[in-house]
Amino acid sequence: MGHSIHYQTDVEEWGEFSKFVERVAYGIGYEIEAIGESLILDPGHPLVEPLVIEKRGRGFAKTNLIEPHHSIYLLILHSIAFFGSVELWED
Repeated sequence: MGHSIHYQTDVEEWGEFSKFVERVAYGIGYEIEAIGESLILDPGHPLVEPLVIEKRGRGFAKTNLIEPHHSIYLLILHSIAFFGSVELWED
């Protein structure tokens, strides 16, 4: 069994948030893809699921506590609070 991060998002300033995450992803070497009102970040690690962030919605990603990816996901998700609101929990 692995470790997952669960989250619920409501990003009010989607354009600004998207620019921010694209810059961060580029800086840390993550692949990023924008599809409609969602962003997909892929760290390229076989044991870490891509992080899919929707403008408004729920999601989860299995990180298996693999660092630094687990902590980066937490930082990115917590940063949503600056652009809207986010709730997150781990199991």
